[in-house]
Amino acid sequence: PDQLRPGDLVFFGPSRLRTTHVGISLGGRWMIDSVPAGGVQTRLLYGSYPDVLAHPADAPRHLREVVSSYLFKDIFALDGLRKTSLLEKLVTALALQIGSEVSCNELAGLLGTDAHTVERYLDLLEKCFIIFRLRAFSRNLRNEIKKGFKVYFHDLGTRNAILNNFAPLAMRTDQGGLWENYLIAERRKLHLNQPFPPWQYFWRTIGQQGREIDYLEEQNGQLRAWEIKYNPATRAKIPRAFRNAYPTAQTEILTPENYDTFLRESEQIP
Repeated sequence: PDQLRPGDLVFFGPSRLRTTHVGISLGGRWMIDSVPAGGVQTRLLYGSYPDVLAHPADAPRHLREVVSSYLFKDIFALDGLRKTSLLEKLVTALALQIGSEVSCNELAGLLGTDAHTVERYLDLLEKCFIIFRLRAFSRNLRNEIKKGFKVYFHDLGTRNAILNNFAPLAMRTDQGGLWENYLIAERRKLHLNQPFPPWQYFWRTIGQQGREIDYLEEQNGQLRAWEIKYNPATRAKIPRAFRNAYPTAQTEILTPENYDTFLRESEQIP
């Protein structure tokens, strides 16, 4: 995969004469591809690395090698990194908190270090395309979160390998976090080639009864908001506080039954 160039087509199948689906390389280990029927659950567990998709039966072993060789060796050699055990603890903490709001001060207290070191390591993980952050959206309400952020993984196979957990979805307690991470990460890929992609956020209010929306996009002064639920039977709605503060925003609830358009539409708001 390291020899792939942006725009290269990547074909998958049991043999050279039979292709099951195709992807477009973004360069290196990353690509955009069509997900075959029933393939989303596999993506939640094993991610989208080309080698993993080409050899799904060997996915756990390959992903553990990726983590041990790339994440915990190559990155350690960058930027004069010395506190290797601290980075291991940080990525584990982040993997356990996908979809949850975190802060550098909170992570620093958990890891026994300072917020400046945490920020430096987060920046390094972002530059190496291991994680990305969503910032909080705030415009009108006094009690809106203004400085928080959420952390997601570019590839869920990497995240699950960090935790050494490839248990089936039916046996997991993190289904919602995996689903949220997957949709937001794939949505970001849609915007990679846009000259002016939308700004991306999450939204939440302060307090014990704080309300939240998982994902927002802002473009040309217009807002679009999505609440993401893995279980279609879960009762979900857009918070009234958000609708009152931003009455022109387009809103939608995303579940496994209606997510297709979210991952295919790429038009920009005029």
